[in-house]
Amino acid sequence: MTEEIAVIPGDGIGGEVVPAAIEVLEALDPDFEFVEGEAGDHVLESRGEALPDETYELAADADATLFGAAGETAADVILPLREAVGSFANVRPARAYPGVDSLRPETDLVFVRENTEGVYSGIENEIADGVTTLTRVVTDEASRKIAQYGFEYAEANGYGDVTVAHKANVMRTTDGRFLESVERVAEEGGYEHDEALMDALAMHLLLRPEEYGVVICPNLAGDVLSDLAAGLVGGLGLLPSANVGEGNALFEPVHGSAPDIAGQGIANPAATVLSAAMLLDHLGYDGEAERVRTAVEAVLKEGPRTPDLGGHASTADVTAAIVDRV
Repeated sequence: MTEEIAVIPGDGIGGEVVPAAIEVLEALDPDFEFVEGEAGDHVLESRGEALPDETYELAADADATLFGAAGETAADVILPLREAVGSFANVRPARAYPGVDSLRPETDLVFVRENTEGVYSGIENEIADGVTTLTRVVTDEASRKIAQYGFEYAEANGYGDVTVAHKANVMRTTDGRFLESVERVAEEGGYEHDEALMDALAMHLLLRPEEYGVVICPNLAGDVLSDLAAGLVGGLGLLPSANVGEGNALFEPVHGSAPDIAGQGIANPAATVLSAAMLLDHLGYDGEAERVRTAVEAVLKEGPRTPDLGGHASTADVTAAIVDRV
């Protein structure tokens, strides 16, 4: 049966790296129908809204979505798109690859980030002149759900070390709720794990990343810590991600729209191609996903490489090399 893939390039280099990932997927000849939608800064300028209703519905109805990046309208695009696919988990692997100059070549981490609440719930108010507030929402239901997903992900993917990040020593009610909920899931399922204050964890990840595997995080902590991990492995151009729902999912590189290099044809497509590999995993194309990852790893090791990795190749050059190996 043909599966529909929503394709939303977005802004900046999204318009360069998403077509690269589609080219790699097409080389596998899966039974996919790619349907493109528009979103982002340029859509706001031309249509008065960053995320048209038809793009939201496209993502909601598709079997999976591949998204590029949004610029200034990121909050108005990616948060609703994650809602459209019913995402509750944001999965961000951070691995060091042979041949890539990395700060910590032993790094092999996966951040499993709660994706629906926390400080990203969007509840901000100005309660008096010069006084603003942000409401942080943490529920038992969402915390248990991300915990269950994180522990099961670690087991399914061979990660023996699971760490729960929190700041319950200061945010006693909200992160206290998160930690208590995760602990109950661990006790009920017999899952072994450690816990760490998120600020201390940031330091330890830099010093001893090999001691960590899967890190289960509240929303903001997962966002910040996964970007920190990008610095360990060679930059944001190498980090894919999945926004996972009960059945639907959206896949995107962790990097942004990179307006400083947009249009120059030198953007690194690796993160988006690796996101496409996660999309293949989600749809049950495990063998094809592994072929893509193997091809990307070979190109990262042997070249060609884009300027962010010290090379001189174009996006098209790297894409062609990946396709050849696929």
